[in-house]
Amino acid sequence: MSGTDWKKLFDAAEAARQRAHAPYSKFHVGAAILCDDGSTVSGCNVENASYGLTVCAERNAVGAMVLGARRPAAVAIVVDSREPTPPCGMCRQVLAEFGDSSLEVRSRTPAGKEARWTLGELLPHAFTQKFF
Repeated sequence: MSGTDWKKLFDAAEAARQRAHAPYSKFHVGAAILCDDGSTVSGCNVENASYGLTVCAERNAVGAMVLGARRPAAVAIVVDSREPTPPCGMCRQVLAEFGDSSLEVRSRTPAGKEARWTLGELLPHAFTQKFF
C-alpha cells in the first residue's frame, strides 16, 4: 500500500511477537495489519500442547480486524528466525478471504532482514467463492 508507515506497522508486529506463547516450537511470531480505515490491529502466535489447536499470529490479527468490520490494507510480520518467513498456507488463505491479490505482505526478522510479497504471489490460486 502506498503511503504505508511500515516502521509503525513492524513496531506493532514486534510488540505482538514479544507476547507470543510459543513454549513448544520457540518460534515467536507477531503480525500487524493496517486496516482500510487507517487503524492497526495485531496478533501473536498462541501454541497449544495439542499442536493442531495452535493459532498463528496472522490469523489472530485477522480475528481482531474482523471485530472492527475492517479489511486489510497491508500486513507486517516479525518472525523469530534468521530469515524472513512468509505466512503459512492457512494464513494465506484466511488473508485471501478479506484481501485481494495486491495486498502487500512483508516479513522481517528482529535483526532487520526483510522480504516482501503480494498476496497473489504467495497464493496465486486462492480458493474463493467464485468456485461455487
